[in-house]
Amino acid sequence: MGGAERNARKKKQQQRATKAVVAARGASGDRTKIIIGIVVVVVLAAAVIGGVVLSSKSDTDDSLANVPEVAGVSAPIVREGGAVVVGKDGAKVTIDLYEDFLCPACGAFKKAYGDQIKQEIEAGDLKVRYHALPFLNRLSDPEGYSRDSANAALCAADEGKFWEYHETLFLRQPEEGGPGYTKEELVKLGTDLGITGDAFKQCVDSGAHEKDAQAELDAVRATGKFKGTPTVMKDGEVVEWDDQDWLTNLLK
Repeated sequence: MGGAERNARKKKQQQRATKAVVAARGASGDRTKIIIGIVVVVVLAAAVIGGVVLSSKSDTDDSLANVPEVAGVSAPIVREGGAVVVGKDGAKVTIDLYEDFLCPACGAFKKAYGDQIKQEIEAGDLKVRYHALPFLNRLSDPEGYSRDSANAALCAADEGKFWEYHETLFLRQPEEGGPGYTKEELVKLGTDLGITGDAFKQCVDSGAHEKDAQAELDAVRATGKFKGTPTVMKDGEVVEWDDQDWLTNLLK
């Protein structure tokens, strides 16, 4: 397959992925089916472009056991209250990404654009302020996973493991309406990612950053522009990412 043909095929797959993400954000009852569809699209796209057949087992496994190794990001990471800033000083563009670790559309967004976002961060062109929100807190059973996972991610940022923790929670995203992960499991994930000492466990168990995460949700709601997760903003304005080239266009 020639380069031009591969690029055309990749663009078509990204267009399908974007439509699926948008649909997932706006859907309710059929959300799970749509997310399954986006996973299939992305996996097939990778298989076509790379010329290999990929297994989607790691994407569909809902357990934190035997988590595959996640590469870090080559860029500074700083927690600022309830937000975590990832990127180099002097980046051309800074965006705010509002997400929820329980949100299926956020998982689909991550699959569709996560690699490109990481590439642009490492290239020094993009800085991202990640806001993990307790937006879907009542949609786990028992309630509270959105809050607990947002808090745990901020605790991981304190330990220098935000990127790996963030990526793993989406790689092993629990199903909306299900139990999510317990605080004990969230602590073990940090340990598995190399966090040592008692500070992380104490932070997760005590909910040390719950108020910080809630403050981020309250603040973005107060803008009157927040429509749900995922939401991307630049300079306080919502970025419409219906077009799969939205990030490329921002960086021009």
